[in-house]
Amino acid sequence: MIFTMDVGNTNIKMGLFEGEKMVRYWRLATNRTSTSDEYGILVSSLFQNSHLEMGDVRGIIVSSVVPTVNFTVEHMCNDYFGLIPMFVMPGVRTGMNILYENPQALGSDRICNAVAALAEYGSPCIFIDFGTATTFGVINEKGSFAGGCICPGIKIASEALVQGTSKLPNFELVWPESVIGRNTISNLQSGMLYGFVGQVEYLIHRMKKELGAEARVVATGGMARMIASKTQAIDCIDGLLTLKGLRLIYERNLDTARGGN
Repeated sequence: MIFTMDVGNTNIKMGLFEGEKMVRYWRLATNRTSTSDEYGILVSSLFQNSHLEMGDVRGIIVSSVVPTVNFTVEHMCNDYFGLIPMFVMPGVRTGMNILYENPQALGSDRICNAVAALAEYGSPCIFIDFGTATTFGVINEKGSFAGGCICPGIKIASEALVQGTSKLPNFELVWPESVIGRNTISNLQSGMLYGFVGQVEYLIHRMKKELGAEARVVATGGMARMIASKTQAIDCIDGLLTLKGLRLIYERNLDTARGGN
């Protein structure tokens, strides 16, 4: 089995694959101060609770946008799985052409999303990851990663709005009854949520226009389902997109995978 880890700013998503099939999926909070043993105990408990053996894992691949936890994750994998993980970084084979001006500056999670989006949904394709940041990626008709854009995530934007003002209260991210709100809370909810939908729809429209072609639009990430419920611009939701991309990249680097049996 292959163990995949997507280390994000808020959560660590983990998937266990047997061939192309995902056997189990878990989430942990990303804690920059946790030790390798603390992470190891949590992961061990998840395996035990699912009646799975860590010794059955033959390879591990990690995508991380939090460099400060990479050393900890690597030691956890070595100590608890007896394997050295492969990290998605420059030099790893992806099987696709990346047209970014500086490919080394491209986040590993976006690379994984691009690889999975191309394999699962074909080209052209637009994929959106609704995480701590909202990242858009575009795959052109030739199957190349053409670029994209990055926006603040809806949670971080709402927190910044409240923290940066004196009189605006904290509010829950739930849909108000109408766009035209009649109190401060509903005004905030309407502006943040419906405004975010408008942003997504406009960016998708512009990207399709620049591509000069229709494109399948795939959403992933924690807020994907919520936003997709209010727009027809998103064609499908795939919450496991990044982990699927990790598995594909691991398979494409089997001859160089460290720690595999």
